[in-house]
Amino acid sequence: MARPSCARPNPASHCVSYSSRMTESYPAPREDAPLVVFDFDHTLYDGDSGSHLFAWLIKRNPLRLLVALLASPILGPMAAMLPTRRRGVSGYVWIATFGLHRAREFNRFIDAYVLKHEAQIRQRLLPHALKVFTEHRAAGDRVVVATGAPPELARAILGFVAHQDVPVIGSLVGPRLGAVTARRHCHNEEKMRMLRERGYADIAIAYSDSTADLPLLKAARAPVVVNPKSNREALFRQVLPAGTPILNWGCRDRGGKAL
Repeated sequence: MARPSCARPNPASHCVSYSSRMTESYPAPREDAPLVVFDFDHTLYDGDSGSHLFAWLIKRNPLRLLVALLASPILGPMAAMLPTRRRGVSGYVWIATFGLHRAREFNRFIDAYVLKHEAQIRQRLLPHALKVFTEHRAAGDRVVVATGAPPELARAILGFVAHQDVPVIGSLVGPRLGAVTARRHCHNEEKMRMLRERGYADIAIAYSDSTADLPLLKAARAPVVVNPKSNREALFRQVLPAGTPILNWGCRDRGGKAL
């Protein structure tokens, strides 16, 4: 199995200074360049960016907050389990966006949230993850972000570190029952379908923290697990090729080999 190296950026290396790349332009990837796919939450970003956005939307309105608290005994466990995660998350999204009728309105709230919380968001971007991300771009790789978060949110956050031009595939939202909810959740097998539809099929390297991304990691010639939950490390070792790196890129409450 092909493995990352400093010639093709190594997720554990320190051979390029991230800060030195901040103002540089990147070479346009060739059509035959290696395809590298990054998850976003707990991979580039320390936490769940979508949950942070929706929590803000809920907390800014007392009625939304009350409804969310009343619904949490049902929605919370659903959101925590893979088979029912989509429904649980959709319930919270519905509460957070009730009264919005267009994706355009929702995107304006994303812009307001990112602007208001810029300092906190910057602190959650993982420096080593951004370094690896930057190295891949500098090497001319085809870099794509595939996330369960709304793509506009991931793009806005990546814009803080001059990566706003990277293709982002994320959960698609639209009007439903008086709110804006996920119409297509970029998650698990659906993430792979959405990647393939955009022409991203032959994956050289994939980075993710989540067992929900096992279809993505298994599809990659060189999977890299980063910042996994400690109780999932054994599963990753069992189902992924021997020697698959399982690393910690700076999430203190997560597993993986420390840098």
